Amino acid sequence: MFNKESLRRHLLQLDNRGYKAYKDIQGNYDFSEFTLIIDYVQGDPFASPSKFRVIVPPNIAQLPRELFNSRSREIALRDYLSRQFDKAAHSISIKRGTGKSGLIAVTGFGQEVLERTSAFIISSNTSGIEDLGGVELRFAVGLPAGGRSILGRQAAEMLCEDIPQIVSNSLKYLHLNAAECRRHVETVEDADWLRQQLAQNGLVAFVADGSILPRRSGVDDRPLLNNAVAFQSPPSLKVEFNCPNRGLISGMGIPAGITLIVGGGYHGKSTLLRAIDLGVYNRIPGDGREFVVTNPAAVKIRAEDGRSVAGVNISPFINHLPQARDTAQFYTENASGSTSQAANIMEALEVGRRKKEEGRGKKEEERGKREEGRGKKEEAQSFVLETELVAISEGDLVPVLLVDEDTAATNFMIRDRRMQELIAKYKEPITPFIDKVKQLYTDCGVSTILVMGGSGDYFDVADTVISMDNFQADNVTEKAKEIAKNYSISRAAEGGNFFGEITQRVPIPASLDPSLGRRDVRVKVRDVDELAFGTEDIDLGAVEQIVDSGQLRAIAAAMVYAKQQYMDGKRTLSEIIDLVMADIDAQGMDILSPFPEGDFAMFRRFELAAAINRLRSLSVVAK
Repeated sequence: MFNKESLRRHLLQLDNRGYKAYKDIQGNYDFSEFTLIIDYVQGDPFASPSKFRVIVPPNIAQLPRELFNSRSREIALRDYLSRQFDKAAHSISIKRGTGKSGLIAVTGFGQEVLERTSAFIISSNTSGIEDLGGVELRFAVGLPAGGRSILGRQAAEMLCEDIPQIVSNSLKYLHLNAAECRRHVETVEDADWLRQQLAQNGLVAFVADGSILPRRSGVDDRPLLNNAVAFQSPPSLKVEFNCPNRGLISGMGIPAGITLIVGGGYHGKSTLLRAIDLGVYNRIPGDGREFVVTNPAAVKIRAEDGRSVAGVNISPFINHLPQARDTAQFYTENASGSTSQAANIMEALEVGRRKKEEGRGKKEEERGKREEGRGKKEEAQSFVLETELVAISEGDLVPVLLVDEDTAATNFMIRDRRMQELIAKYKEPITPFIDKVKQLYTDCGVSTILVMGGSGDYFDVADTVISMDNFQADNVTEKAKEIAKNYSISRAAEGGNFFGEITQRVPIPASLDPSLGRRDVRVKVRDVDELAFGTEDIDLGAVEQIVDSGQLRAIAAAMVYAKQQYMDGKRTLSEIIDLVMADIDAQGMDILSPFPEGDFAMFRRFELAAAINRLRSLSVVAK
């Protein structure tokens, strides 16, 4: 291992040489208080930045064990340290030359606290420091260049002066704001704990009193500062919990079943639903929605005109199409609003409708085979047991559907009495959602939260009706039921006696090709809504619960991993995703990449399935 001074000398010797000579500095360097590891060096100043790591041992970082003594706390601490390193880097690093020269940064951050590969906690059993933790921090560096020549002096200053200062300011507990760090960890732990209480209390979501739900704008997810109305639960829906850290908390509990959110325009219906659909994730302190928590298997459903659909059984909603098109194995390159919304629901049910314990034996057996010879089997099994409190744990995997009429297909949602009179059922292929939503709950255990401002027909099927007035909630269930009774619509139910069949599909391996016709793999992420996979571009703009580009990068890597490891033409998509998620549970997201990645963020099985399902080349067979 080299040291800091040898790195400095080497960089000075590289001054004015061609940029590719930077490759020579790859390796490990002892900086006395930490180790600097240069894993990858960019070949061009305009290319993706170089990949660096620092490892700060427990006796230097001195992180108190109480801050990472549970899985929930550890993830929160890793998030906090990543943010502090990034903040410190931005305050010190400056532009040094062309391209990305001078950049020192961790992956970008939003309001959500996600498990990331940017930071890891290092525990030690060394006598005297067993109650302390160290940290591994991964970050990107833009090595300085003038044109395509190395700026060695600037590089030496950057790597040998700036990075040690950043490490000292952000990864030594002595220099951190202890109260702020503790608040970050405890806020996440309380949110995780609250999310765990939902199912056992018959709830699918909880919105804490005092929450600030409005955001600054459609492109700024921070809380509204001026004139924001703090949320208060209606008394009839108020529930209380005693959190591990903050103690007693009260708020609105949304029960299982069918819930309508109604009210006038601009009074907060969609704002409430957006807070709920992002309640599958934890948030940073000060977000305003820290204690809005949702069943972790909640899935936002919307119409998605133009998406491709591969062999999905949409017959519970749509059948006897013209030209005798098959809807039990429905294919299209250009879905309509109604067919896309039906497909989105059926795909969520396909990968989520079962208890977590089902199939676990098979999953454990397959994972055991993959871990054989690695010497980590016991550690991996122990790690899995610790993941029960993870923020993105999907519980029993029975989805909760979240639907906003503003982004739904009107003809999919409702067919009123007058239209039924004009167009006979045998001429209408679509069975509207209103006639299936109750069956989803009674037959499949799937609850639905639905924003509906334009049709009172849903009063007949709703279990709970919440009215939003100036961002304040009121339980108007009894009034809505009374209106439904007094103003009978006499519409004929069209849904039959049962919901219908949920079909499992087997992906054809050859239909997922991440390469460009050669051996190399090509995946590229653009923000949070587009993924280049081989020769295809996957549009994920309508998958609203992907909130971080790091999630999409990890999803891209997981698709390649799934293709290489588990797609055999026999396993169903759901089984494949089970195995991929189990491997990540056991060994972390690093298993998805051949070298350490610092910009992966944890995703859910539903978004991984969504990316695969939107691959236009996807071909499947029914199980």
